[in-house]
Parts: sequence; structure tokens; C-alpha cells
Amino acid sequence: MSKDPETNAIELIDIGINLTHPSFASDAEAVLQRAYAAGVSQLVLTGTSIEESEKALLLCETLDDEAQRLFSTAGVHPHDASQWAADSAQQLRALLIDPRVRAVGECGLDFNRDFSPRPQQEKALEEQLALAVELNMPVFLHERDASQRLLEILRDYRDRLPAAVVHCFTGEKRALFGYLDLDLHIGITGWICDERRGLHLQPLVREIPRGRLMLESDAPYLLPRSLRPKPKSNRNEPSYLGEVLAEVARHREESVTALSQHSSACARAFFGLPQPVR
Repeated sequence: MSKDPETNAIELIDIGINLTHPSFASDAEAVLQRAYAAGVSQLVLTGTSIEESEKALLLCETLDDEAQRLFSTAGVHPHDASQWAADSAQQLRALLIDPRVRAVGECGLDFNRDFSPRPQQEKALEEQLALAVELNMPVFLHERDASQRLLEILRDYRDRLPAAVVHCFTGEKRALFGYLDLDLHIGITGWICDERRGLHLQPLVREIPRGRLMLESDAPYLLPRSLRPKPKSNRNEPSYLGEVLAEVARHREESVTALSQHSSACARAFFGLPQPVR
């Protein structure tokens, strides 16, 4: 990350951390303390299944008893869509009504790995979108190699959804513009720091309007490859989100302060987060 002194004054919100991942089991509290010290004032813990969503909510309650810093999502990832059952929507609804849970998801489509059959992915997604409409909640979306189909499905729900973010966007210009045309938000991760896979994102991030762009670590995944020194564990942490901030700011030709301010304001409005603790 840049050593510009203005980075000492930044405030960041990490809209996607997989804190229930086993790699964080022994030091989750220390991970959060490092994040706070690095200017990440609030974090949204990602739920990827009913069980993981329950765990994410429990971590919020356990590690932030004042309900000021940690919030979560609740949903079923397309990889787990084959586990969607007749009572899944009811189980998910019970989680979504908790005030710490701020979005439906992670849900969506993944036609790259196809860990669940595509018809089941679509069914689970549509039922979760229906829940978001019913509860008037934003949606935290996953998409890989499925942008056209995701857009087709979203068009039937978009007018009734308060908001939706395509998290960890890694797609091409056509997909980005399709999402922006539907008034979706875009989450950018350390993928943009990857000189092997992320170069196409660098000119695209300047096309995302202010008020639609948010930043996320997706930790423990997607360690920014530009980070120096690299951690020996190769585990990503939210404390490294400043590296993503610096890279995105460089390609948008913005200061890191300006980008941190408007991306954090966007995240706070999207998830309905309180003003941060100082």
C-alpha cells in the first residue's frame, strides 16, 4: 500500500469477510483488532449457507456486543444450492429478521465450477430474492461466468428490491455495464491487484460511479498479490484492505482519502450501518 501520509486518516468498511472460515478459528479477535488498527472501522461477515450464516451472526454477537462494528449477511451460496430444501426459506427468514443481519446472501449463480446443478442454483437464488423483496432487504450477490443469466433473473425482481451488490466483481465490461444499467452496486476485491488475472479490471473501475462502488477483502481469499511484504501464511485479512483501496484509487485517479470516504459512505448507506466508533 502507498505510504502517503493521508492513508493514516482513512476509514474503510469491509463489506465481505468470511470470518467463519476455519483459518480464522484460533485468532478471529486478533484479526479484527488488526483490521481496526488499519482503519477498517466496520465489517460485514458473509453467510454462505444456513449453518455458516448462523455462525456469522454468532460471531457478531460474541465479538461486538455493542453492535457497532460487526454485521452479517445470511444466505445460501450457489455452491451449496443443492442443499436448498423445502424449509430453507423459513430457516433463512428467521436469521434475516435479526437486526445484526443486513443483507440476503451470499446468493447467486456460479456457472464456472457448477458445484450445484444450474436449475437448483436458479431456484435457490429466486427464493432468496423473493425473501429480500418480502423483507425489503438488500442482496449480496455472487456471480461467476453467469452474468447474462443473472441479469435475466434480476430483471424480474429489481424494481421491488431496495438494493443489490455484485460482490467480488471480476467480470468484463459488458457484464459491468449490464449491472450498472440495473442500478446495482459493485464490490471490488484484491483481484484487481493480481497481475495475472486482474489487469482487465484496472480500467473498468473508473467506470463505476460514486455511490455504487464498495470495497471488500473476501478474506481469507484473494490476498492482494501486490502486498509487500507478503504474509507467510498467504491468508488474506481485512487489515490488508488498504492495498485494494490504493490500487483502485490509482486506476480511478482519485486520492485514497476521497475513495475511502465515498466507498465507505456507500457501504454505510447500502447496509444501513451506524456511524463508526472512534
